[in-house]
Amino acid sequence: MRVILAEDSTLLREGLVRLLLEEGHEVPAAVSDAAALLTAVAANVPDIVVVDVRMPPTHTDEGLRAALEVRRRWPAVRVLVLSQYVEKKYATELMSGDVEGVGYLLKDRVAQVGDFLDALDRVGAGGAAFDPEVVRQLLARTSHADPLARLTPRERQVLERMAQGLTNASIAQELHVSQSAVEKHVNALFDKLELSHTAGYSRRVLAVLRYLQS
Repeated sequence: MRVILAEDSTLLREGLVRLLLEEGHEVPAAVSDAAALLTAVAANVPDIVVVDVRMPPTHTDEGLRAALEVRRRWPAVRVLVLSQYVEKKYATELMSGDVEGVGYLLKDRVAQVGDFLDALDRVGAGGAAFDPEVVRQLLARTSHADPLARLTPRERQVLERMAQGLTNASIAQELHVSQSAVEKHVNALFDKLELSHTAGYSRRVLAVLRYLQS
């Protein structure tokens, strides 16, 4: 894949460039701020961008706002956010649109290089990859909502994993239950949340995250 990086830490940026090149990817640009990211994408439209949230000049949310701009101006470009922080406002906006080809990972929770590369491949292929902690914080943001309060503990566990982009088979493996049991929980929670059934896990993530904004 053609990957453009936006990361203000020189050490991490150069390390990611070397890793991606070793894995056979092309890196037409690696930049240190959000403005340079948009310029680089315009000049070398990539398959995917990997972007930090907090970058110069204010180190608040420039990277995430740039990621939203990339999604708006170049809808075919995939976006993988790699950050130390969950910036809830813009993260919710990013994840409540079409989440095909969107990911959000926390740096200090990427335990192995393989985890990052797997997420990169999944997002690059049009899937979703969300860190469980990101999903937890967004769920907590709306825990006061009555429909969520109606979910059983098991249904909430299933919902959280759906929002991470997991398939029913993967959820069953994580929760040590049968796939048919997961399917029943999925049907029950969609009924309670008044969400229509949709095909494909990335569409399920979209439905869940849209609901979280209500």
